Amino acid sequence: MSVGGIAALVASIAFAMLVLILAIPILRLRHTVDAATRALRDVADQTGPMLTSVNATVENVNTALTQVHTTLDGVNLQLARVDTITENAAHVSANVANLSTVVSAAAASPLVKVAAFGYGLRSATAKRRKAAEEAEVRDEVKQRRRSARRG
Repeated sequence: MSVGGIAALVASIAFAMLVLILAIPILRLRHTVDAATRALRDVADQTGPMLTSVNATVENVNTALTQVHTTLDGVNLQLARVDTITENAAHVSANVANLSTVVSAAAASPLVKVAAFGYGLRSATAKRRKAAEEAEVRDEVKQRRRSARRG
């Protein structure tokens, strides 16, 4: 063997050792890549059903929102009707208040006059009764004095 052959043999052994030393991390890296590939496949397999479920949920929410929108339209229509009724009731209340004012103004003056007449009549009657009673008492006192003087 020549020096060149020995050098080639040493170089080839060194290269083989380098390949063996580098093969171990490469094999470990291959296992890591395989595990990552499996994990990605599992995620991809589970993502499809989850997306289907999410789509079904979104469709249900859209249906519910449509129903809520329809209900709100009905409520808004009823509120418009209630506003009309309330407005009409306000007009009726204003008309009743005006009518009450007119009737009060028309009836107040005669009622006040009748009440004043009634009060005056009662006062006059009470004064006459009182005067009559006082006259009776005076007459009775006079009679007692006369009878006391005579007797």
